[in-house]
Amino acid sequence: MMRESGRFQCGLKSVSGALVFLEGGTGVSYGEMVEVIGADGRVRPGRVLVAGRETVAIEVYEGTEGLSPAETRVRFLGHGLEVPVAEEMLGRTFDSFGRALDGGPEPLGRQWRNVNGAAINPAMRAYPRDFLQTGISAIDGMNTLVRGQKLPIFSASGLPHNRLAAQIVRQAEVPGERGGFAVIFAIVGASRDVAEMFRRSVEESGALGRVAMFVNLADDPAVERLITPRTALTLAEYLAFDCAMHVLVVITDMTQYCEALREVASAKGEVPSRKGFPGYLYSDLASIYERAGRIRDREGSITQVPILTMPNDDITHPIPDLTGYITEGQIVLERELDREDIYPPINVLPSLSRLMSDGIGRGRTRDDHAHLSNQLYSAYAYTRRIRMLAAIIGEEELSGRDKMYLEFGRRFESEFVGQGAEENRSIEQTLDRGWELLKLLPAADLTRVSEQEIAAHLKK
Repeated sequence: MMRESGRFQCGLKSVSGALVFLEGGTGVSYGEMVEVIGADGRVRPGRVLVAGRETVAIEVYEGTEGLSPAETRVRFLGHGLEVPVAEEMLGRTFDSFGRALDGGPEPLGRQWRNVNGAAINPAMRAYPRDFLQTGISAIDGMNTLVRGQKLPIFSASGLPHNRLAAQIVRQAEVPGERGGFAVIFAIVGASRDVAEMFRRSVEESGALGRVAMFVNLADDPAVERLITPRTALTLAEYLAFDCAMHVLVVITDMTQYCEALREVASAKGEVPSRKGFPGYLYSDLASIYERAGRIRDREGSITQVPILTMPNDDITHPIPDLTGYITEGQIVLERELDREDIYPPINVLPSLSRLMSDGIGRGRTRDDHAHLSNQLYSAYAYTRRIRMLAAIIGEEELSGRDKMYLEFGRRFESEFVGQGAEENRSIEQTLDRGWELLKLLPAADLTRVSEQEIAAHLKK
């Protein structure tokens, strides 16, 4: 959606991939929206990527197929990409530009907002401190998500990250909060069957009324992937900071976004950096992730859960590597757990929520949460070491104590980490389940929980 105005320029120098190139000129600004009009009269939206004296480069969102350099006109609109925003967009499905995909009317936005958002003054940011419940024990109990945090999920091809994303969208809530809560779901580069699965999953759960979906399909032009997360975040900012709502933004798959960014950079002739990605990949990702947070004296918040698939299962690949530097932790999905039919296959050991300690405890989750989580983490880490030893000497050669830990590990994975795709656990159910598992361990080994907590939860 774009407001009209502007000036025309006729004729192109050349067309390359999703880009068109014109003679440079004055009055053209970086990020300015344009309309590219071919010989057939079809109008395609675009954006200025390079505004040089000699050349202007424009990315065309709906592709350049059929464009003839001599017969193409470009109209410069004089403003960046803007989308309408309104509370009434909840319960609806849109494309990358905020155009309705659900057969309903186009949204009548109360305001128009630039998709790049407005920078938040760091001095005005409020520290994230409040618990956001996903209903998934491995996250809520061990890697707690806090309102205003950005906590990515690192997955790999073939793992059930799509199912997990849909479950988070359906189940997420702010316990005990009287204010409004909304979920913005940005789907980037998905196949049609996956997009339909997402839509059906949210609709059948009854959560559709609080969810706005922005869908970019795999057969849409790659350059549109660069807009989808920003359009979604623009609506999230309006709901959070103008309407005082708590907003969770789930984006999948950021790897598709980064691949599109590399494709566009290559078409512009930029010098590639690591793995062929542009050298500004870090700052570009930061321009998306840093739109999460809270603002002092404002009631609302934006929490982000970006999901990415690690190419070749490589956590040191530039996409997860740079994402980890910008965000506050990561949730890691593991193939070994998936092979054991554990869902969700979250390995809690490399997973981390750096803000967890500030979002749990009395008045937020429960007094025993921090100590219980530390004890479960310690016991499971020891279990993994025992498994490696058992693989060498055989399980029958282990001591009775070590066999107790093996049993703990099996049940921890199947009963705590593992849960149904439709199972929504409260934080109390998650913590109580953790205490039940600690009953399998020697009492002398429970050194990370207090005597009072043991008396309250293990000696009932």
